[in-house]
This record gives sequence, structure tokens and C-alpha cells, in this order.
Amino acid sequence: MKKLFIPIVLITALSSCSMTQKINREAKSTVLNKDQITNYHMGIAVYDPETSKMVYEYQADKYFMPASNTKLASCYVAMKYLGDSLTGIQYEVVDGSTVKIRGMADPTVMHPDFPNQPVYNFLKNYKNVEIEKTNFSSFLGNGWSWDDYPYSYAAPRSAFPMYGDYVTLKFDNNKVTTTPSWFRTKTTTEGNITNGITVTRPWSENSFTVSGGKSKKVEYPFIPDDNTVAALWTDVLGTQVKLTDTKVSSANYVYTQPLDSMLAIMMHRSDNLFAEQSLLMVSDKLLGTLNTRQIIQKILETDFAGMPQKPRWVDGSGLSSYNLFTPKDFIFILEKLKNEFGMERLKVILPTGGTGTLSSLYHEDTGKIFAKTGTISGVVTLSGYLITEKNKLLLFSVLVNNHNTAAQDVRKSVEKFLHAIRTKL
Repeated sequence: MKKLFIPIVLITALSSCSMTQKINREAKSTVLNKDQITNYHMGIAVYDPETSKMVYEYQADKYFMPASNTKLASCYVAMKYLGDSLTGIQYEVVDGSTVKIRGMADPTVMHPDFPNQPVYNFLKNYKNVEIEKTNFSSFLGNGWSWDDYPYSYAAPRSAFPMYGDYVTLKFDNNKVTTTPSWFRTKTTTEGNITNGITVTRPWSENSFTVSGGKSKKVEYPFIPDDNTVAALWTDVLGTQVKLTDTKVSSANYVYTQPLDSMLAIMMHRSDNLFAEQSLLMVSDKLLGTLNTRQIIQKILETDFAGMPQKPRWVDGSGLSSYNLFTPKDFIFILEKLKNEFGMERLKVILPTGGTGTLSSLYHEDTGKIFAKTGTISGVVTLSGYLITEKNKLLLFSVLVNNHNTAAQDVRKSVEKFLHAIRTKL
């Protein structure tokens, strides 16, 4: 056995060395082209889980702004702690006609992506509904851009989300409609509207002004404070819904959607609200409070204590410019996801080539790449799983910061690099 051991070790080492050299050649001809890297910063990590070794790295221990790759961390936390189904409300039946409820940060409640609404179906059986006050006010994340508040991708976090925390305004048949309908009373029109609409809202008010524009449909965030939530439930249920200072004491719950159905949308569409609410739901479950900062700190001290470099992690979605992770950090998260939940489950949750945020990319690699994209100004990132022609699984993370070119050009370079790895190794 001793005579065989040395050659096997040598073969393994040579194979690993050969793979590293091949990846290095492909990197230099694609993403590390000298004309390109003078204009941006890049970190790359490629990892072989079978040997537990990094087969290629370039600035893999340096910090980068990750954008929506941050959702990989939020996805892990949700899969670890939220169980099979989301919890919509906690409730206490006061009598045959009255129920007291507490929102549990579930973003699927009354969301248009989910036609079946168990919370609504439950509440419509009661004449009187009382909602426990939350006084939650951390609507925007640390480091979010204030300029983003009019856009649905920056919908505010909340204790009791409804309708995705945005109002949908449509212009059809020369008429403006709003969903949810309660916002009709909060919407005014200005001027002559003929071809389309534009919508504005003051920073601190839920009042919308519609004027002439080019859009047929606008999704505009609203402020989901306690009073607005109570008014929306009053409108949809057709009965009086009040706020109460009394806490819900009974441990009864209404469950809503399968967890993975929400996570698949979150990762395929890169839904920021779903990611933010995932951390809030876990915070509520583990800490008894809705606090993003506190739950992140707990995860960093427990599940992510072994990260190669301690990240600066401040939100669930990656909207914040304060987030900083290394490529090796994402390899750590990807391996935990694979080891604890399995590739078959991850293949459903993460987009592959030609789907979701990869819809215009990796068509030749469909079914062989499963990854999370990330894009904000000057940032393009991609981390995930790659299955080579020889059916070898590799974990990768490619983080690009401070580019000053078209994001699609950077994505195409990364695509060429990863496609070469998949087909030539």
C-alpha cells in the first residue's frame, strides 16, 4: 500500500496543478486581460469541494462590494432557520367574532406573485381584527441610497408587509387604476394624461401624484407604517381593523407559502424585499425582535464564525454600499449551502443559464451553472456552482468592482471565462 500511496498523491497534485494552470491561462485571456484590469478591480476564487482545495485564486482574500451576491448569505440563513413554510401571522382568538394578530415579516402576504393567500382566507372569517402595534421604523437599510426610494426594487422593509410594500398604478383605457385599491384616495392626477403616466410621492407621505408620462405601469413603494397596514386590511377585508397595544399571547400561527417558492423568486429575480424580510423573519424567530443588525451579528458569531475573512455585512439584499465580502467568503457560504441542503435543492432555487437574472447569459451552459448575480453602479458579481464536461463540481466567485464600462461587457467577459473552465477542464 505504501508503494501505491506516493504515486496517487503525485497524480492528484499534478492534476490540481494542471487545472490551476489551465484556469490561469483562461483568466488572462478573458477577465484578466491587461487592457481591462487597469480599469477595474477583480477577485476570483475557484474551489474543488471534492479535494477541499482552492484550485485557482486571484485576490481571493481581498474585500469587494458584493451587490446582490449578499443574497447568498441571506438565502443560507433562511434555509437554516425558517423551516419548510413561511409564517404569516401569530394570532389569538378573543371570541367568535374577534381575532388579535401579529405580523411576522412574511413578504408573501397579499403579494401578487402568490394567488393563494392563507392569511386573508383566515381573517375574512372574523368581523373584528386587531393588529398588534409594532412601531417598526427601520424601513430602509444602512447604506441604501435615498435616491432609490421611488423604485420598487428598494421597497421598504416592514413588520407586516403587504402587496410587496408597493402600489401598482396602471394607465389603461384612459383611466388610472391603483392596486391596492385603498390608495385611490391617496392619489391625485395632474394635467392631461394621454399616452402614459409618471408618478411621484413625497419622501415622508403616502400620497401619490400622477401626471403625463411614457409608462403604462408604475410600481411605487409606499411607507408600510402600522396605520397604513391597518387601513389596507380594513379595505381588503371590508371590516374594521384596529391597532392594539396588547400583545398576542397565544402560540397559534397561520402558515402561508413553502419557503423554497419564495427563495426561488428571491434568487431568480434578485428580489430585494424578499431578502430583507428573510433576515427579519429569522431575527423574529431567534431573537424575538425585528432587527437586521442584531441577527447579522448573531449569524457571524455562529454559523459564519469560520469565514476566511470576516465580512462587513449590513443588509439582506446587497443594496447597501457598505457590504464588503471576499471571494473566499462566498466559497465558504456556497459550500455550507451545498453540504447542508444539497445540490438538487439549490438547483431549483438558483437560476441557471437562460433563466432569471441569467436569462441573457450562459445559454450554452444551461443546467451546468447555478449562480447568483449582483449588479450596482460600478459592480458586477457572480458566485455559484459550475459542473464541468467531466461532471466535476466546482464552486466559484468572481467579484468585479469600480468598473467604468457597460456592465454587460463585464458580464460577457466573466461568461467567457466560466464557459472555458466548464468545457476545457
